[in-house]
Amino acid sequence: RYEQREDFAAVIQPFFRNTLLPLDSTNKPDISFFAADCFHFSVRGYGEMAMSLWNNMLEPVGEKQTYNNFTQDRSKLKCPNSEKPFLSTRRNSGFGNSELNLEETESSVPYWAVIVTAVAGLLVGSL
Repeated sequence: RYEQREDFAAVIQPFFRNTLLPLDSTNKPDISFFAADCFHFSVRGYGEMAMSLWNNMLEPVGEKQTYNNFTQDRSKLKCPNSEKPFLSTRRNSGFGNSELNLEETESSVPYWAVIVTAVAGLLVGSL
């Protein structure tokens, strides 16, 4: 939709695609990443997500990290440099005006799985 625009770009940031639940020293889920409701992130969790999102925005399209390793290590935070002083888009990542055919792009989740999950959620919620 925005491929031909010079002043706007929309880029998918896949840092959360292959992320696994962080574990503590006893190999149990590390609940310090989650709020009291065990659903939302805590300050620590949001910090990790923010660093991963920032790093994703600086990584070229096609080379973006698709996971978060939850190390809480600020040295993994990337910074713009003189070679790439900008956020990465499809165009400035070297794809230029190449045609992106969305009809041929397959989803990693089949459409029926979304429907089944939604119906199951409604049933469980109503019980």
